[in-house]
Amino acid sequence: MTAEIVAKQFLEAVRSKDLLWWLSGRSEHTLVDMFRNVFGKTLGILGYTIQYGCIAHCAFEYIGEFVVLSGPSMEPTIVNHDIVFSERLSRHLCKIQKGDIVIAKSPFDPNMNICKRVIGLEGDKVCTSVLSDLLKTHTYVPKGHVWLEGDNFRNSTDSRNYGPIPYALIRGRVCLKLWPPQSFGTLSESPTKAIIKSQSGSNSD
Repeated sequence: MTAEIVAKQFLEAVRSKDLLWWLSGRSEHTLVDMFRNVFGKTLGILGYTIQYGCIAHCAFEYIGEFVVLSGPSMEPTIVNHDIVFSERLSRHLCKIQKGDIVIAKSPFDPNMNICKRVIGLEGDKVCTSVLSDLLKTHTYVPKGHVWLEGDNFRNSTDSRNYGPIPYALIRGRVCLKLWPPQSFGTLSESPTKAIIKSQSGSNSD
């Protein structure tokens, strides 16, 4: 609608003393346009939110995530409030190896994550004894499972208490410590030297 037509309608409304009707019509037309404009922008923002939400979900699910760790079970390798990066490609590609530090779902509480070191894979012979046991006992890790232990051998609840856990509970492999700054870098080897050799190499145990 051009300005000339609008002006003509305004003059006709004044002459016919129906100015109020003309103004109400214009107001209604303006409100409709405003509603369409706001609705369109809202849909646009919603679309971008869903799009970036999907990208973020894929990144966290298949690439990795930042994790703030708590508890003493991985000391001295990881201490309370350390921040690490946990990558998930190794888990999806089944490339988790003995000696890796992993984030896994707790076998007791699916809402809680645990951070432990992989000591044995399926088929490996592992020691199931705790330090207080006089006799050492061993078992073999069943298929599709891993054996996890904390580096702080004396203060860790791990596979020695609840047994091997399914590989599917692993969420990611801790590959980098980000905080504190003086500890930035890759993680050290197990201070307990408890990594089990393959079954073929442990027959003499």
